[in-house]
Amino acid sequence: MNLDDDVKFVKGVGPNRVILLNKIGIYTLKDLITYYPREYEDRSKPKKISEVTNGEETLIEGICVSRVNEIRTRRKNMTIYKLIIRDDTGSAILTWYNQSYLKQKFTLGAKYSFYGKIALKDNTVQMISPTFDEEGKKKNTGKIIPIYPLTYQLSQNTLRQIIENGLNLVNDKIEETLPEYILKEYNLLGINEAIKSIHFPKSFEEFEKARKRLVFEELFGMQLALLNLKNKNTTQNTGITFEKSVKMSDVINDLPFKLTKAQLKVLEEIDLDMESNKPMNRLLQGDVGSRKNGSINNISI
Repeated sequence: MNLDDDVKFVKGVGPNRVILLNKIGIYTLKDLITYYPREYEDRSKPKKISEVTNGEETLIEGICVSRVNEIRTRRKNMTIYKLIIRDDTGSAILTWYNQSYLKQKFTLGAKYSFYGKIALKDNTVQMISPTFDEEGKKKNTGKIIPIYPLTYQLSQNTLRQIIENGLNLVNDKIEETLPEYILKEYNLLGINEAIKSIHFPKSFEEFEKARKRLVFEELFGMQLALLNLKNKNTTQNTGITFEKSVKMSDVINDLPFKLTKAQLKVLEEIDLDMESNKPMNRLLQGDVGSRKNGSINNISI
């Protein structure tokens, strides 16, 4: 695929998801891979069950010591699923709502990783609607997870997978936009590595390097655009040329005070500039006590 190809050709994007992606401004493959995360969750460092605190979002690991218990409630369309896990410091109760597929997901005696929000109730550790992985797998846990701005009905897991599929299509073939000497001088990542790392960094140090590269490129592009506008304005437009016979000294001599040598030097430079036809913006400024608020402000420059 080319970067300008429609996002509908990316694996995992069907007709319904195309509409949802379009709602958040993703129309092409380029839009997809440059849809950067708004924040990250560090799911790489597990805690012991006895160490967790109420309200925190954290990663725990444990062995299933029960099967998934299905609890039907009187409330319409509400079924609760509970699982008990244990590590060498304690146990925890995990709770999900209306997710019947979970009954077949866990094996008694097997170890899993869980990430979610902790709730301490009656000295019991509970975790509500956690994401999970089997031992040895790192799809949803055990790493830094990107969090994206979303629209209704498009989940984080779905968007992460679609972006990963898009990056696989690109396969390190994005053309570098910065010269090699700029990359070396400022110790910047290449564009392909930066885009991969901004989505799926292996560490926060790697994320910072990716962010540095992408922010540098954005600011660098803005600076070049401003310089280009300035050059066009200078070469294509003609400014007002003041006659050489008109001198600022006529005004300066009438002031009720004497200007400093620095002020006289700057005014002389402005005088010379005004005699050319080069368009410019000049600002005469001074430190506190330099009389910039006195009669000098009445001079037309």
